[in-house]
This record gives sequence, C-alpha cells and structure tokens, in this order.
Amino acid sequence: MTRRDGRTADQIRPIEIQRRFTTSSPGSVLYRAGNTHVFVTATVEERVPKWMSGRGAGWVTAEYAMLPGSTGDRKARDRGTGRVDGRTMEIQRLVGRALRAVVDMAALGERTIWLDCDVLQADGGTRTACVNAAYIALCDALKTHEFRKPLARWPIHQPLGAMSVGIVGGTPMVDLDYSEDHRADVDMNLVMTAGGEFLELQGTGESRAFTGAELEALLALGRKGVTDAVETARAALAAPLA
Repeated sequence: MTRRDGRTADQIRPIEIQRRFTTSSPGSVLYRAGNTHVFVTATVEERVPKWMSGRGAGWVTAEYAMLPGSTGDRKARDRGTGRVDGRTMEIQRLVGRALRAVVDMAALGERTIWLDCDVLQADGGTRTACVNAAYIALCDALKTHEFRKPLARWPIHQPLGAMSVGIVGGTPMVDLDYSEDHRADVDMNLVMTAGGEFLELQGTGESRAFTGAELEALLALGRKGVTDAVETARAALAAPLA
C-alpha cells in the first residue's frame, strides 16, 4: 500500500538530531522523527535513592510528558488533573528500564541519571523516539558532566535503539505515524541493542489476532528500523559537541 508520506514499508521517517539543544543540562537532545518531535535532558545527581544507598551502584530513571500543544486538542498537564495517567507511567517506566539495561550501575557509582522526556509534537512513535533520544542525552551527560569523583570506567555496555512496527491494511510496516497507528490491526514497539538482542517487546492485536509469520515479518522490519536509528545516533554522537 502507498503510505501518506511516500515511504516504503521498511523505511523509517527522516531523523534529525540536535545535541546540546539547551545548556543547563549536561545532556540535552532535540530529536525529530518525521513530525514527532521530542526533547530529552539528562541530569546527574551525585546521590541515589535512599533504598540504594551504600550499595556502590547507580540508578537511571525517566519521566515522560506530552506538552499541552503536542496534539491537536490541548492535552492537560498532569498537575492539572492531580495524577499521572496510566499511559504516561507506562512510557516513562519503559524508557527507564531500557536505559538501565545497557548501563553498568557499578561503574556509574552512587549517582542518579534523570532522563526527562517531553513530547513537543506527537505524530506517532513518541515512546520509541524518547528511548532513542534518551540514549543520546545519556551519552552526552556522561561525557560532559563534571563528576566529583571520576567514573571507574565507561558505564554503557552497548548502544540501543527503539522502533514501532505494525500491520496496517494487511501490510506490515515500520515506524508508524499517527495516521497509520490509529488504524493499525497490529501494533508493536521494540527496544533492541545494537547487537540485535531484544530488551523489550510490546505487541498487541488491536483489532484481530496475528500469525507467527506476521510476527516474524514485524520483527524483521523492527530489526532493520532499530539498526537505522542506532546508526543515525552513532553518527550524531561521533560529531563534536558544539
């Protein structure tokens, strides 16, 4: 089927990465995947939560929010409703879990890295864009933060990336925008290491069951999409930080 933006089924949206988007945090990234734009900062605290104190290990955690103007209808801020909604909680836990899986907490030491993910404009794939942007922001924070005590060693085991896939109108495809996502028969999000190992799989038959063959097709598309996202992030991180 023809996609609205002319992409092929296995083609991800163009990615644009602007590092050091702000200067108040050691890691800050404006990440654009098509018309989905997210802003992620990484902040270092020279302490860990009380329940981790004395263990000699660090912690990585995330928060996620869609800003009021990120969608067509204004989205109320959580403080206005007095609670964090279930979707927000799910996504920020996903981002935190994904990044913790590739960080050597002993090498990080008793420090906390806060990853604050804000969606500026939503057009599908906000959670996967936040994972990708958070990895870049985390790398920059580890490189540029002035630690009181130097890191024992580089604490990231390997790069990671995330990508959405789905079946729309009977066609498996990668990196769904909103027009595709809201009518997808099957919807899935993948988080993978650069080495091709799975960190997270979130898959749902939205309107029907799906077969093993369809699952394999989605996983193949997801692997390719993650590889493309990881390579784009790798190239961005290789460039000098202005």
